[in-house]
Amino acid sequence: PLVYTQSPNNGKGNLGMYRIQFHDELTTGMHIQIHRGGGFHHYEAKQKKESLPCHIYVGGPPALTIAAVAPLPEELSELLIASLLLGEKLKTTKDLAISSLPIVSDADFMLVGEIPPDELRPEGPFGDHYGYYALRHDYPVFKVKNIYHRKNAIWPATVVGRPPQEDHYIAEYLQDLLSPMFPLVMPKVLSVWAYEESGVHTLAAAVVKERYPKEAFTAALRILGEGHLSLSKCLMVTNVNVELKDFKKAFITVLERINVSTDIHIFANISQDTLDYTGPAVNSGSKMLLLGVGEKRNVLKEEFLGNFQSNVFKRAKVFCPGVLCVSSEIYKKGDLMADKLLEEKCIEGFIFVFLVDDVEEACNSSHSFLWTIFTRFEPAGDVYARYEVIRNHLSYKAPIVVDCRLKDWYPKVLREDLGIVKKVEERFGKIIDSIG
Repeated sequence: PLVYTQSPNNGKGNLGMYRIQFHDELTTGMHIQIHRGGGFHHYEAKQKKESLPCHIYVGGPPALTIAAVAPLPEELSELLIASLLLGEKLKTTKDLAISSLPIVSDADFMLVGEIPPDELRPEGPFGDHYGYYALRHDYPVFKVKNIYHRKNAIWPATVVGRPPQEDHYIAEYLQDLLSPMFPLVMPKVLSVWAYEESGVHTLAAAVVKERYPKEAFTAALRILGEGHLSLSKCLMVTNVNVELKDFKKAFITVLERINVSTDIHIFANISQDTLDYTGPAVNSGSKMLLLGVGEKRNVLKEEFLGNFQSNVFKRAKVFCPGVLCVSSEIYKKGDLMADKLLEEKCIEGFIFVFLVDDVEEACNSSHSFLWTIFTRFEPAGDVYARYEVIRNHLSYKAPIVVDCRLKDWYPKVLREDLGIVKKVEERFGKIIDSIG
């Protein structure tokens, strides 16, 4: 649901969408992940040893939901964006007898309460938009004081799971809607696209300006410092005006221009999105930056014609020019499978070689590739290559092997319960028939 809080320091509001788990009649969980406005407000209140006043809204104008999940620049108000989407001022009211916070008049439900500074309770596991079961962790709680609702209000619901789900289309709409804003707040950036098929935060791409050598690098750092884009695990950047929505075309554009020895940057020991479990601990991981600017420098290999020397490698398939997927045995700690793959002569000529559990699944489509690859590796832990240290930079040599097999500590993949699917289909059919 929608969660509204205000900064205890300056009164600035934030409307976010956070998972709420029922604990008891007066308490819910408050799943505030890192780099969320509500989390910053809770931190400020915690420093003051105060509870944070909070409203939970359910339903109401769809523009409110759109604004809450939009990847807005930090200083833009979600309520302002909702008003712009509505074409009129969002209806709010103040009633100190109810709450110190503004009240959204057209919401279907409003829960009024507060988030204590130091109380945590276990939450989860839950299915999430990455397509996995997020594990059990301690999170803040919300203490309910009063519940308000409109007459005959309906409690809306949605589902989450492996993308694309219905939130996929909302995410794409939002990116199209907000894309003109990014050049205004980041002048070196012409366009940005985050791939929702990969869980949004695992991969983004950008077209940037390159008016002097390596200007693209500075633009990339700017992107990695902006709002929710700062959660991007992998970022590929080019100065070619390519349609970023076409992942395969954008990836090829970067690979044709990348200098593997100088233009692959891995930043280790930093924060990582809460729901991305590929790192060594929750909220910890790394980032990878790929720069592909200027004229074409690489002729990308398009066919795999070789044979593996080791029988641990089962199948190989080209996803796109320059990119090979190879399947092997399931992951076992210390199996050195990626190192063994590096020794295979038959992979030479490819820039990236992705080690996967199922080649057919990985290469089935761009959607499948994005999800299978980018939700299953952490740059600092799963990228393997021959390299030299030149001027304190890891200067890689192609091919770059990336271990994208499911690891022991990853959460389980979300899968449909076929019995529930059958029931839903039967009931949905009856509902449609009754409508006529």
